[in-house]
Amino acid sequence: MSDIPLGVLDLVPVPSGSTAADALRSSIDLAQHAERFGYARYWFAEHHLNPGVAGTSPAVVLGLTASATSTIRLGSGAVQLGHRTALSTVEEFGLLDALHPGRFDLGLGRSGGRPPGQPAAPLPTATPVVDGHTPNGLLIPPRFSFEQLLGSPRIALQRRLLLLPGAESQDYAEQIDDILALLAGTYRSPEGVEAHVVPGEGADVEVWILGSSGGQSAAVAGRNGLRFAANYHVSPATVLEAVEGYRSFFQPSEFLDKPYVSVSADVVVAENDATARELATGYGPWVRSIRTAEGAIEFPTPQEARAHPWTDEDRALVQDRLDTQFVGSPGRVADQLEQLQEATGADELLITTITHDHTDRVRSYELLAEEWRRRGHSFQPS
Repeated sequence: MSDIPLGVLDLVPVPSGSTAADALRSSIDLAQHAERFGYARYWFAEHHLNPGVAGTSPAVVLGLTASATSTIRLGSGAVQLGHRTALSTVEEFGLLDALHPGRFDLGLGRSGGRPPGQPAAPLPTATPVVDGHTPNGLLIPPRFSFEQLLGSPRIALQRRLLLLPGAESQDYAEQIDDILALLAGTYRSPEGVEAHVVPGEGADVEVWILGSSGGQSAAVAGRNGLRFAANYHVSPATVLEAVEGYRSFFQPSEFLDKPYVSVSADVVVAENDATARELATGYGPWVRSIRTAEGAIEFPTPQEARAHPWTDEDRALVQDRLDTQFVGSPGRVADQLEQLQEATGADELLITTITHDHTDRVRSYELLAEEWRRRGHSFQPS
């Protein structure tokens, strides 16, 4: 259990009272610190129309961050393919790789979610979950329904603004096939016409698929023999079906001879449990703003968060996320991360941390790195 690399997932959060430019500068600064602390990867998420999140274009932020760092792997967690083409994605990351060769992870995800009226049915898992816990005690909360988000006017507006008028997103599996073919230089149109992307073809990028369940994303990753990232921090109820589904679909490839999984967690670390809980106070209102389809608010101060008039409906809406956020001293959070790794069999862990004050966020990553190293864990992938 000594080789459990840690990486960072950054949403580029905007704290209340700050600007998007402030958030971007803080994220680049945090990436520089993460590199010094020894973290294996630093990924940027893509989100749109959220006042409290400045991470709208992973490729742009990755280019800026690559120029400010030198060794840490950088990646997208994830590029949302629902409003992109395979060509534009390969071109963007081809440009990045041309300037900073061999440093990028191309994490690919779907956007827009499952269409309304087509809810995903829970999939069975080999790992038993009894009274909401795995055999080693990891909490697997009740399943959260995203139906109200998919039917919201804001989500519809987002799709309208991201897609060209009349455009239809390409089938996700077909799009992954096209990306892999363009990277490999083997793309042929149905009419037999070749396409060669410069720069892009032959780019030394590591392709990952990100998914929340054991459905299409897990199947695409497994059947193509690609690396897979599951998000306990967003959908804790389905993390087991996601990783187990991926492994069940896996076929060896030129990229991997066996499955390779990363699992994410939301953490806040401080010198003691009480301080960490104080720093994490804003998480509940922030998650609520996302799950009500209002769009992520600017991350509040603890004082602003405590002033929020909570209702029973509010608490029910975010309880699974609050219960599965790892908050506390370095030892407490490291114990929980080891529990997550053991329950999921993850090859790597990816952590995301949001606090109102940037120095607290940097300190959280520093304290966890020190504890992780003290326990003898390797930071770099084997």
